[in-house]
Amino acid sequence: MKHLRNTEGPDSPRGLYGTLSKCRPHFLGFGIFSGLLNLLFIVPMLYMLQVYDRVIPTRGGGTLLVLTAVLLGGLAALATIDLIRSRLLVRASLRLERELAGPLLRATLAKTDGTLDAIARQPMRDFDTLRQTLTGPTLLALCDAPWAPIYIIIAAVIHPLLALLVLVGGAALCAMAWLNGRSTGSALRGATEAAHRAYASQEQVVAGAENVRALGMCNAMVRRQVRERASMLAVQTRVSFLSGGYLAGSKFLRLTLQSLALGLGAWLAINNKISAGAIFAASFLAGRALQPIEQLLTAWPSLARATTAYRKLSVLLDSVTPSGAPTALPDPTGRVHVEQVTVGRSAATRILTNVNLILEPGEVVTVVGPSGAGKSTLMRIIAGGLVPDGGLVRIDGAKLSDWDTDRIGAFIGYLPQSISLFAGTVKENIARFASDCDPMIIDRQVVAAARGAMAHDMILRLPNGYDTMLGWEGEGLSAGQSQKIGLARALFRDPPVLLFDEPNAHLDAEGDAQLLRTIAAAKARGASTVIIAHRLSVLSVSDKILVLRDGRVEAFAARDEVIAHAQKPSLQVDAAMVAKKAVNQ
Repeated sequence: MKHLRNTEGPDSPRGLYGTLSKCRPHFLGFGIFSGLLNLLFIVPMLYMLQVYDRVIPTRGGGTLLVLTAVLLGGLAALATIDLIRSRLLVRASLRLERELAGPLLRATLAKTDGTLDAIARQPMRDFDTLRQTLTGPTLLALCDAPWAPIYIIIAAVIHPLLALLVLVGGAALCAMAWLNGRSTGSALRGATEAAHRAYASQEQVVAGAENVRALGMCNAMVRRQVRERASMLAVQTRVSFLSGGYLAGSKFLRLTLQSLALGLGAWLAINNKISAGAIFAASFLAGRALQPIEQLLTAWPSLARATTAYRKLSVLLDSVTPSGAPTALPDPTGRVHVEQVTVGRSAATRILTNVNLILEPGEVVTVVGPSGAGKSTLMRIIAGGLVPDGGLVRIDGAKLSDWDTDRIGAFIGYLPQSISLFAGTVKENIARFASDCDPMIIDRQVVAAARGAMAHDMILRLPNGYDTMLGWEGEGLSAGQSQKIGLARALFRDPPVLLFDEPNAHLDAEGDAQLLRTIAAAKARGASTVIIAHRLSVLSVSDKILVLRDGRVEAFAARDEVIAHAQKPSLQVDAAMVAKKAVNQ
């Protein structure tokens, strides 16, 4: 496993190698039992040797009985050790799952800078590839291969020519394994990446199947998927042809050497150099010495995929700052400061530039501006879903990075444009899948949040009320129903910070009026609220307006002040002019 080691070392609290080293006792035990197993494989050979050299010439029935008893005992021990060895691998697999599945999922969720696809397109698939390689047949070949020299030494005891034949054959197989790795290594990596791209594209198309049908894109998408799969299969076919040639050659070489060892043993026996029983021993030793090397050749693609997976997972884990245990800060009151926030590493990709915002408890700020102004990006940054390239966000004076992610998330009610409801019951989605207190308390909090979102009656009309099971993305609900449940989720446990991105996009006039009452109630209890809305009826409950244009703050002041200056050319607040009527209604 040396080639899988990373630069952080085994004692790194964060490195992948450091985590894998926790399974060292399992792998060490596996190695020890593999050694015992290989030693016990000699028992059948010794039995054959003694039968031909001692029992048959002397016609010793008693000797045969004793030898058979020893053979049965050795085979029973071999089977027992093999069982223990396989269970060690199963336990190692479970330990890897327990140690790495959670950190990898957290690291995947923590990658908020948009670089996840370049680092690891499918981290859990990569992890399963690595885990299966470390606990499967590939590891068996790796542990059996070092015992080839032992069989060569035993062959040398029988006769040096036998050892020389096996040694030359083993060297030839090793050379073929090296050539196989050199010629197929880059092709294997390309095949793996091509497969990931094809599967990711297919999942995306399936997820948007409804839109694909509605837009008449079925045939076009099928053709596109077929082309992508053809590209993937072309790379995989090239790898299979290359690897298949080496596998066929290695199998031919091993069988030839094993047969030659039998022939050489017969020639030596004819010339009275070895006994008759040693003829079969020679073939057996050649097979045992060469078989692990051939298995390594067969397992090379798996080993190459595991190495690639290891590197990607290691980069993913190392790129995430260790969570640690930050100091528990007091519950926030809702004071939000956005300081010089910039998103975009260059002018060409700049989404936000030096945005500042101050939000006090009980204030409502409405963010307006044309499409593409950066409004939703700003909301994602305040919510902690996106890390800015410059600047920072403070909640009650503390940077977002000073808070435990789940803890600060509990004090933020976020309703994004994409509601992102998850597979589970309506109650579980509203409760954010919480299980940290008495279920009865959670039930009361869920109902209170639904009432606050004016969603309680709507939920009761669902087939199973709050226990109605939803599919991914709220499958089974209309857009308006999903938005109400998303709003209830945002209001769960009365968070002091509320962030609503287009909360009335799918609401009718009655629902819009209910939303205004919800915002007014949150304002009355001291919650600070940021709203993005194109339907500007929400300005009637707003205290301030933030105008964004091309990622920059064009105006940020009291509502009436911004509206009063809306007609100034320097501001060009098109939305605010429309809002006058909404405010005066």
